[in-house]
Amino acid sequence: MSDIDKVLGFAIPARHARGRVARIGPLMEEILSAHGYPPVIELLLAEALVLTALLGSTLKDAGGQMTLQAQTESGVVDLLVCDYRGGELRGYVKHNPERLANLPPSPSLGDLFGPGYLAITFDQSSSGERYQGIVPLEGMSLSEAAQSYFAQSEQIPSLIRMSLTGDVAGGILLQHLPEGEEGRERLHVRLDHPEWEHVAILGATISGDELTDASLDLSDIVWRLFNEEEKILVHAETNLTKGCRCNADHVRSVIMRFPQDERESMADAQGIVEVDCSFCSRIFPIAVRSSV
Repeated sequence: MSDIDKVLGFAIPARHARGRVARIGPLMEEILSAHGYPPVIELLLAEALVLTALLGSTLKDAGGQMTLQAQTESGVVDLLVCDYRGGELRGYVKHNPERLANLPPSPSLGDLFGPGYLAITFDQSSSGERYQGIVPLEGMSLSEAAQSYFAQSEQIPSLIRMSLTGDVAGGILLQHLPEGEEGRERLHVRLDHPEWEHVAILGATISGDELTDASLDLSDIVWRLFNEEEKILVHAETNLTKGCRCNADHVRSVIMRFPQDERESMADAQGIVEVDCSFCSRIFPIAVRSSV
């Protein structure tokens, strides 16, 4: 069980392609156990966590943050949020239990969300720049919705495959990047480019068992798929950990930034403001009166 709760990046220079392979287990259980979600919602959040690890790890800015948000106004799931920063993952789902009870045992993405949208945001800490793309929440799964995001918002051909077996979830992301050389055709405008077709066909052969087999090194997955390539560049693995950044001191510092009269209006009769962290399902009682 050594190669788990990790993400591995790689590149295939001759194909102008890059990829990520991720696998989570104990980390997934740690995040899910804080919420007590029904199995269907746990499955959705597990998929979202793997997807967030795959996408977030493409950030070159070590202090940058990637946030995935799926939202609707009339579905079973009102809001799903996950984010990634420096190998730290966190996420939660806000849903309607009564509506969920009326769904079939294996609901589709449309059943869970109805009309909704997927937003993916990249925040660069070094430059302070933020980029966000928003697309309709379409497809049979979050991975299909994310593929549509890159095709529509980024115009980058992408392949995403994910699998969940027992208490382990895994996924792979492959992308064809533009050459970016002045005066040359940008690869991302040709979805049928032979370089990408080759990479996508090989990537699609990955099995769910390979993605979730913790005894199989992530680097071995890359080798099995692309060992006939001239060169494969493999990056160092990134360890994945639970990343809820809330704590009593931080929450108190945020509350104390409000003017005294506003703090009083938020407090109960005992002068306590209760702050609920949706990511870790903890409530922080903050005293806002010196007499309390």
